[in-house]
Amino acid sequence: MDLKGIYTALVTPFKNGMLDEKAFKNHIDFQLKGGINGFVPCGSTGEAPTLSYEEHEKVIELTVKYVKGKVPVIAGTGSNSTQEAIELTESAKKLGANFCLLTTPYYNKPTQEGLYRHFKAIAEAVNIPLILYNIPGRTGINMTPETIFKLSKIKNIVGIKEAAGSLTQVSDIYRLTKGKFTILSGDDNLFLPMMSVGAVGIISVLSNIMPKEMQSLYKAFLVEKNIKKAMDIHTRLMPLFQGIFIETNPIPIKEAMAYMGMVKKEFRLPLCPLSDTNSAFLKGLLGEYGLLKKK
Repeated sequence: MDLKGIYTALVTPFKNGMLDEKAFKNHIDFQLKGGINGFVPCGSTGEAPTLSYEEHEKVIELTVKYVKGKVPVIAGTGSNSTQEAIELTESAKKLGANFCLLTTPYYNKPTQEGLYRHFKAIAEAVNIPLILYNIPGRTGINMTPETIFKLSKIKNIVGIKEAAGSLTQVSDIYRLTKGKFTILSGDDNLFLPMMSVGAVGIISVLSNIMPKEMQSLYKAFLVEKNIKKAMDIHTRLMPLFQGIFIETNPIPIKEAMAYMGMVKKEFRLPLCPLSDTNSAFLKGLLGEYGLLKKK
C-alpha cells in the first residue's frame, strides 16, 4: 500500500465534554468527497494527549469502521513510554488500522541510541507498518537523518512524517535512504519545498478544511509536473498555512471549523479558545477565502 498524497490529521470534535460522533462522521464524509488519500486519527491535531485510553480506541475504531477501507487509516499510537506505545499500537492493529504513527518520545529526551531502541522494540513487538514522526518543536528532541536511516532498515518501519522544519534534514533522509523510504511532510507551509527534495505526501492540518486544494497542490507538483501551477496554489494558500498556526495546533484549525459550522468550538484543557484578537483575525482570513458558514 503506497503512502502518497494527502492524509488529514483529523480533529476530534467534542460536544459537552464527549466525543461528537455525528460531527466526526460528517467530517469524514467531507474529507472523502474532497478526494483525501487517508486519515490520521489520534494525532496532536486530534488532541490525543487528553483522550482517555478508551476514547483513543473509540476514535480509531470509529474511523476504521466508518471509512470501510476506502482509504488507509494511520492511527496515532506514540508515547514517551515504549511499553505504552506498544500497547497502543497493538490495540490499533486489532481495531483495523492500516498503519500506526509513532512520535518521538517527549519530555524524557532520549539519546539517538535510545530513539533507535524505542522504535525497534515497537516494530518487533507489533507486526504492522509503522511511520515515524519527528517533531522536535513539540517533543524537545530531533531524530537525526542517520538514526532515521538506521531505522529504515527495519522491515515494518516504512516511512516518516518529518516536521523538523528543515529542508536539509529532508534532503539528507532522502539521500541516505536512496529515495526508497517514504517521506511525508509534517508542515503544511513546507509541503511544496519538501516535495522538491523527496517528500511524496503530507499529513496535513489545513486539509481539515481544504482537502481539495491540498490535493490539487500535490497533484500539480508530483502528478502533473506543473511547477508553476503548484507554486501558484502554494502561494495562494500561504496565508492560511500561517493562520492555522497563529496559536498552538489544533486550536486555530478547530476554531476555523467551528466558524465553518463543522464542529463545536470546544477544547480539552489545557487547550482553550483563541484570544479575541487572534479569533477576529482568523475569522477575517476565512472570510477572505469564502470559507465562513453562510447565515
